[in-house]
This record gives sequence, structure tokens and C-alpha cells, in this order.
Amino acid sequence: MMFDYLVKRVLQALLVLFVVTTVVFILLRGIGDPVKLLVSPEGTFEDYENLQRMLGLDKPLIGQYMDYLSGIVKGDFGNSFFYNRPVLDLIKEHIPATLQLSFAAIVIAIPFGIFSGIISAVKRNTPIDSIVTTLSIAGRSVPSFWLGIILILIFSVWLKMLPASGYGKFKQIILPAITLSMGLLASTTRLTRSSMLDVLQQDYMTTARAKGVKEKGVIVFHGLRNALLTVVTMVALQIGNLLGGSVVVESIFAWPGIGRLMVTAITNYDYPLVQACALVMAVIFTFLNFIVDILYTFIDPRIRQS
Repeated sequence: MMFDYLVKRVLQALLVLFVVTTVVFILLRGIGDPVKLLVSPEGTFEDYENLQRMLGLDKPLIGQYMDYLSGIVKGDFGNSFFYNRPVLDLIKEHIPATLQLSFAAIVIAIPFGIFSGIISAVKRNTPIDSIVTTLSIAGRSVPSFWLGIILILIFSVWLKMLPASGYGKFKQIILPAITLSMGLLASTTRLTRSSMLDVLQQDYMTTARAKGVKEKGVIVFHGLRNALLTVVTMVALQIGNLLGGSVVVESIFAWPGIGRLMVTAITNYDYPLVQACALVMAVIFTFLNFIVDILYTFIDPRIRQS
């Protein structure tokens, strides 16, 4: 049964990736003509046609699409129009920075979010609960571009404690990681609080206390474990959204990740690079959802049995 379930999820993931590649391919063809940007202003119509032929954009749309799919199967994403380099090389160079930034944001957001949510639920209707709730709503409401600018203004311009840009040193990742983590931290806090409040009212929590289990054990081993299923689902989806948020954050802090690379590609109508960046993000997002489905079976034995 488990094997059949895994096969089904893999097939669903492949279908999602196929739809993403198709939609991105079609949308890109409607936003502009990269040949007009690349050809010299003094170029002739013949120069335009030659460049179009060299880039493979002279073929019918279906022909371009089939070439694109066959290239993906072979692991060939083509050459970047703007950088004039293999797209796969550019992705390999920039994706480590994005993964590093996303990992740092996760390390900040999830532990603090779960801890804050538990404290808020246990201390319900107290000043601590009010403070945590207010901060989580504010953290979710503040746009990442605004927060990033404010952090740069305070810690880089006024206090001169942390650099506003750069890559490679620990200090350089602190501000972008905090900016990127804020939405996930706020969402994790609110959902953990909500789930814990529901779990704390269950009969098995009262039974555990009646058996003499210490309050910390009741909350962690009985309450948190049962509340985690909903939290894990949200966290996985939000982790995928970190990739989308990284586009803005990487641009603000000049972080050399795939998000910033994608912004440059979109600006220059770089079809192959945009398609590759979108596919990579879709693969990571789909993979995370697949991992979450597997985690369900370990968190909740009822799902494993079904």
C-alpha cells in the first residue's frame, strides 16, 4: 500500500511540473520579444532574422515547445540570451545562495514560531498571549521589502552593526534571513497557537494529567505531537513560498541567489533562464510537499494505517 501511495504521489508531482513548464512557456511568449532587445539599434531586419534563427525563435510555437521539453529530458536548458552562457551553469552558481538563505530563515522561523505558539496557547488570555499575538499579526502584515529597508536603515546606516549587502560571511546573511523568515515565523506562531488551543481541550490531555504526567510532558509529548500535523502542512507550504519571497529579499540585499537571477532574466526577456528558474522553484516546492506527505505517516499513525 505504501509503495502504491508513493508511486501515485510521484506521478502527481510530475503532472504538476509538466503544467508549470507549459504555463511558464506560454506566458513568456506573450510578454515581449527578446530579439528586439538583443539586436543592435543600428541592425537591419536581416540582422533581426539571423538572431531570431540563432536563438531558435523563428520556429512555430509548437516546435519551440517540443525543443524545450526534449531539452529538459536531456538535462539541457539551453543558453541564456542575456548572459550568453549555459542556463544550467547559471542555476548551479546561484541556487546555493538561495538554499543557504532559505535554510537560515527556516532555522530562525520554525523553532521560534513553535515555541512562541506554545507559550501563547498555554498562557491564553494573559499579557504574554496578547504580546505574542500582536507581534505575529504585525509580522505577517509587514511587507518584506519594507521590513528589509527598515532593517538596513537601522542596523546598517544608523548603528553600522551589520552590512546591507554582500555574500559569503555570517554577518551578511543575518538581515536577509530575518527579513525572509518573518512571514513564516508569524504564520507558524499563529497556527501553533490555534492547534495547541484545540488540543489542550481534548480528553486525552486530561487523562495524561490524571496519570501523573508532568505538565511539560503533557504539553510536549501529548499536546505538541497532535498539534504538529496541521503545523507541518502549513510550514511546508510556507517554506515553498520562501522561494517566492526570496525574489524580493535577494533584490533588496543584493543577494546572489536564484531569485535575483530570475528578476534579471525577466527584465531582459531571457526565456531559457526564466523557464529554468521557474522549473527549479517548482521542483523544490513539489519535493517539499512530497516530503510532508511522507512525514504525515510518522507523525500520525492513523494515516499510516489507512
